[in-house]
Amino acid sequence: MTVPPVLYVEDDSNDVLLMRQAWERVEVHNPLRVLSDGEEAIAYLSGEGESADRVDRPLPCLVLLDLKMPKMTGLDVLRWIRSRPQHLALRVIVFSSSKQPKDINAAHSLRIDAYFVKPGPFSEWVAMVDNLNVYWLKGR
Repeated sequence: MTVPPVLYVEDDSNDVLLMRQAWERVEVHNPLRVLSDGEEAIAYLSGEGESADRVDRPLPCLVLLDLKMPKMTGLDVLRWIRSRPQHLALRVIVFSSSKQPKDINAAHSLRIDAYFVKPGPFSEWVAMVDNLNVYWLKGR
């Protein structure tokens, strides 16, 4: 059986590098598929263009979504996901540097599964990815 990917939507290349390194350190079995903006995320989830090949680009089991991105915010992507019946059960975790109550409340109002504030040191990234792996990915 193929292990479904985790979709990581993030425009900051430093955060992507830290996430990839933590993912490898924890040895997460689910592949991490990185997209750099909200438009790419919607195209992927819609199966548009290159994403029409669901063998090469299967639907994710989890979306890690940054809020502050160019072209389309994470909240816009989340609104789009929650407006599509085929994606209502898709688990979405907001992964943002924002600790602002308005951002946290806005994300929760759109039925996210969790809200994580981006960690600082690499050891915290590893701990966070380990948490994701244990509580959100194993056995799913």
